[in-house]
Amino acid sequence: MSERWIDLVGAVNVRDLGGLPTTDGGVTRFGQVLRSDNLQDLIGDDIGRLTGEHGLRDVVDLRTTYEVTSEGPGPLARVPDVTIHHLSLYPETGVATDVEADSVLPWTAKTGGEASWVNTGVYYTNYLRHRPGNVVAALRTMATSGGSTLVHCAAGKDRTGVVCALALSVVGVDRQAVVDDYAQTGERIDAIMSRLKATATYAADLDGRPNDSNVPRPESMHTFLDFIDTEFGGPAGWLGQHGWTDAETAELRARLVG
Repeated sequence: MSERWIDLVGAVNVRDLGGLPTTDGGVTRFGQVLRSDNLQDLIGDDIGRLTGEHGLRDVVDLRTTYEVTSEGPGPLARVPDVTIHHLSLYPETGVATDVEADSVLPWTAKTGGEASWVNTGVYYTNYLRHRPGNVVAALRTMATSGGSTLVHCAAGKDRTGVVCALALSVVGVDRQAVVDDYAQTGERIDAIMSRLKATATYAADLDGRPNDSNVPRPESMHTFLDFIDTEFGGPAGWLGQHGWTDAETAELRARLVG
């Protein structure tokens, strides 16, 4: 899946969701949905490539209001043809904290002692519980964009991973391919953590934590998807409970699979 990586100067975890197999023998299309880590450091050439070569028109920013305020909206906010959709996945009841994780960062979640990879997958279900409307809005943006949609958070791993996994799953991408896409972020984890540790917003939460403790594990995504299957009969079941329609599934599939 190496051809899916998009190497930029100002972001290190950028890839296209094209080239993934579906359960009915199809393959996802390139140039429809991209995923990324924080976009604060994009340079002019990066922006030119994203908007030109990759047709970027919509950005789904999953960061909290605190993160956006602390880090800034990013240079793409100044690009006329690009629309930023701020769709936080946290309840944002405090100044800088998630009411349950006690941090703006998923990797600091407390699940009773050391968080296991399975507990990480359980923690991901909080995104659905706290901000279901924003999750649905993210998928609707993908389905209706006039070009490609880029989904990002801080590391481009947890929040981005969940939203992308739901989108891929509901259009019929093979489960193992969804999990492999999630885990692929591990290939860039050192570069991702180096970027975050260099910022005041994230450094305090990451100090003293080895980079490999943040590597995404397949078990986490399997746990999350198993929960969706068991509790809701699959992604379409959960989405349907929050206003998503079969017509929207077809529209998203037409965009992603064609």
